[in-house]
Amino acid sequence: MRKFSTNWVGLYTFIRREIERIARVATQTLITPWISALLYIFIFGYVVGRKIDLIVGVSYIDFVLPGIIMMNVISSAFAHSSSSVYFKRFIRDIEEILIAPLSYIEMMIGFVTGAVVRGVIIACGIYVIALIFTSATIDNLWLFIFYTTSVSIIFALLGILVGLWAKGFEQLNVLNTFVIMPLSFLGGVFYSVTMLPPKLRILAFWNPFFYFTDGIRYSMIGISEANYIVGLIFIFSSIIILGSLVWVLFSIGWRLRE
Repeated sequence: MRKFSTNWVGLYTFIRREIERIARVATQTLITPWISALLYIFIFGYVVGRKIDLIVGVSYIDFVLPGIIMMNVISSAFAHSSSSVYFKRFIRDIEEILIAPLSYIEMMIGFVTGAVVRGVIIACGIYVIALIFTSATIDNLWLFIFYTTSVSIIFALLGILVGLWAKGFEQLNVLNTFVIMPLSFLGGVFYSVTMLPPKLRILAFWNPFFYFTDGIRYSMIGISEANYIVGLIFIFSSIIILGSLVWVLFSIGWRLRE
């Protein structure tokens, strides 16, 4: 079993490669989600939003903007780590990492950092785009950074698991298509949970994506519909559970040494 080392040069190199990968395919990693967010903001916020009265005391576009940011942060972080792990397995590049003097924790940090950087860049880019259509604000910058970063970590870890599990390119998008996107849309991105019938409202409170969206919404416009303690429990427990699972799979070499 590898012990945690202090190979800062190796870790820096690993992280730099992950970040450079974002720049090499910027059209796919950055431009595409920004264009997608622009369409969401323009159609749902600007066009449709002008026909909708205030929602929980703010304009519709200001209410949905945090959800649009969170959706793109989630999908970007997940896509980055899942594709990075899978392609390294596919071209056998993962073997270079396995024989390098890096601990499993450092390997995790390398993959996760690249995903977090991509998620934060996406969030900042969407915010700048939103300034064209709305007086977008950030009520609490530190909370904005916390929720953007922590959610990116969660889905980076989840992406690593999918990257290890996938045996083909098509399997990389299975979880995103059938779990992440549906739960994101059902997590209060385009509506307030107060608009839901009582029974559906209960289901919304069991959806962790609701707490992710609500957290970043609170950081931006100061409005929250969820219990922040429950949200923090979801966030920290997810990081601990997923991080532990990834470490175990790395340590036993599952799908890495095939």
